[in-house]
Amino acid sequence: MTDARQAALDYHAKPIPGKLSIELTKPTATARDLALAYSPGVAEPVREIARDPGNAYRYTGKGNLVAVISDGSAILGLGNLGPLASKPVMEGKGVLFKRFAGINSVDIEVNAESPQAFIDTVARIADSWGGINLEDIKAPECFEIERMLIEQCSIPVFHDDQHGTAIVTAAGMLNALELAGKGLSEAKVVCMGAGAAAIACMKLLVSCGARSENIVMLDRKGVIHNEREDLNQYKAMFAVETDKRTLDDAIDGADVFVGLSGPGLMSADHLRKMAPNPVVFACTNPDPEIHPALAHQTRDDVIMATGRSDYPNQVNNVLGFPFIFRGALDVRATRINEDMKVAAVHALKDLAREPVPEAVLEAYDRKSMSFGRDYIIPTPVDVRLLDRVTSAVAQAAVDSGVARKPYPSHYPLASVDEVHGV
Repeated sequence: MTDARQAALDYHAKPIPGKLSIELTKPTATARDLALAYSPGVAEPVREIARDPGNAYRYTGKGNLVAVISDGSAILGLGNLGPLASKPVMEGKGVLFKRFAGINSVDIEVNAESPQAFIDTVARIADSWGGINLEDIKAPECFEIERMLIEQCSIPVFHDDQHGTAIVTAAGMLNALELAGKGLSEAKVVCMGAGAAAIACMKLLVSCGARSENIVMLDRKGVIHNEREDLNQYKAMFAVETDKRTLDDAIDGADVFVGLSGPGLMSADHLRKMAPNPVVFACTNPDPEIHPALAHQTRDDVIMATGRSDYPNQVNNVLGFPFIFRGALDVRATRINEDMKVAAVHALKDLAREPVPEAVLEAYDRKSMSFGRDYIIPTPVDVRLLDRVTSAVAQAAVDSGVARKPYPSHYPLASVDEVHGV
């Protein structure tokens, strides 16, 4: 067993199995405390919630509680290993919610015999939480699962594998294209991959100004074009009229390559065929579509991002989902809509253009970091994310009419310590 594997197993097993625990928020030292916490005192908030369900946000932890739910059908890069095997990942998501946004979470692994059974199970218990984060559910089932749950639930439902990746990618892409002297509306985009994250990325880029006719998407069978008869409804949205059939065809003259597919699928020859100042987001992790070292060796004008933490410009979902949910919870949003996602994109984009705090430089052992080819996306340790992304999402929820509370008076936030629920 390698040292790294043993270290990972020990981390999860010792000194207490798992990564999360439950804490008390009220005193329980006296008989009176216990009488208030349970019987008979608990009857009073029960009556108030029965009178007005909205009182659950006042008298329980619902407003600061997110369920992280999976069926284990697409666990990280490991595939369909079942719901129970997904539990360490779901607990890990809970750690990130708490660490970065002060949000409590509970992980739920659903052993469902069909997508409809999964939907029915989650919908029946949805009122327990303030929001639902769907995780590690395979495509194309994940699209229908999310859509149906959004329709059936009165709380935000968000499939982070889709939208979290899309939001961070779009933010970095807008900055990269500006540095390359190009506009998103004119950029020719090649997307290698047609799964949940890839489709969500391309949809959000269109929402941010890209033109769908300028996007060429590829799956395992090649270019998704309008003469193919094997496309599901989600891939069909990106079928274009073209005579291009392979990546070698599609990459010729492209301004942007987005890889959400598999390791090593982009070669140096592919990169050489791209337009000047090519933007490459090779996001498969840990082994990207093209290794950053090879990309920079091949083209000195490339602007490169990956899913890896050991290279600049990491496309990391933790830049998005904790703060998106924080903003949604704080205004008691009924959903996370396109306006809120676009607001998160621009908050991330703009933050990368500001001077980098000393604490971030110390965390990365750098003397300087500034907006440029090696810094187009903020880092996860930047404490300003809590304020900037959260407030942008909350305001967008209010402006788009999905908020049930006004814009919070406690913004701007300085740290997670200032988050006290809703």
